[in-house]
Amino acid sequence: MAWTIGSACLSGILLEVSAHPKPGLVTARSMGAHADMDQQTFMLTSAAIAPCFHRCAAIGLSLEGCAAAAVLPAVRAVGREYDALLLAASNGVNTQRGALFALGITAAAAGRAQRGEAAPNSTQIFAEVAAITQGLVQRELIERRDDPATAGEQLHARYGARGIRGEVEDGFPTVAAHGLSTLRAAIDAGHGLNRALVHTLIHLIAETEDTTVLWRGGPDALAFARDRARRIRDLGGALTDDGIARIHAFGDACVARRISAGGAADLLAVTIAVHLIERGSFPVSATTGFEALHATGDYQ
Repeated sequence: MAWTIGSACLSGILLEVSAHPKPGLVTARSMGAHADMDQQTFMLTSAAIAPCFHRCAAIGLSLEGCAAAAVLPAVRAVGREYDALLLAASNGVNTQRGALFALGITAAAAGRAQRGEAAPNSTQIFAEVAAITQGLVQRELIERRDDPATAGEQLHARYGARGIRGEVEDGFPTVAAHGLSTLRAAIDAGHGLNRALVHTLIHLIAETEDTTVLWRGGPDALAFARDRARRIRDLGGALTDDGIARIHAFGDACVARRISAGGAADLLAVTIAVHLIERGSFPVSATTGFEALHATGDYQ
């Protein structure tokens, strides 16, 4: 079971980086707004951190009867090992540190939510995420407001942003309310996996307080990214050819502004992982063969 959960989390980071087009983010065809990483960098770091998710799932399974508060220190100790391996694999470039944290917590939560042979459902997983991380914002953001060290602490001190700590402490509300439903609706409507993933990402950008964007460009950049994503979403998102064209234009604007929606990308990886943990696979209609090529050469 630890292997099954860990593999779902690994699938999350692999499918996220391979989806295209994405505004400002690395894909198989673009470095986005980045000058120091490409898809192969992500492949190297994904391989380096893959065992972390299996180990975190095993922690959750082994501590299933213990207090939830006991899980976070154990997960963080393992996470620190793989954070160092990630940076070694990338020569110091931060490709997936946010995803490492978010999916490590997700894997541990899924392990704790496992009951017998039945796979845990998303509601159970999100409840365990919230229980494991209860009080995190108070301890690591509010109480450190006068002496912020990390990027997350500094953004909270400047803007009150809760970032990924707030997202996990609240039990991934953006994934629960927007990520899973959007992904599954797109697939149920007959769209292929790549288009469904890009469509879901746009919905997540529209709703996420993305601290990666905030760090790179401040409140104006975050407002721009969310507004542009909402406009694309309201026009049909990535499920129309016009929407795909608008996402390309959005990507060009992100590159010009040097912003990248890394926080939303991490939540897309969590969305994928939770879907796979709960349902086991994507339907054949989403994964059989290559999707028809869009006029611009992008998979639909």
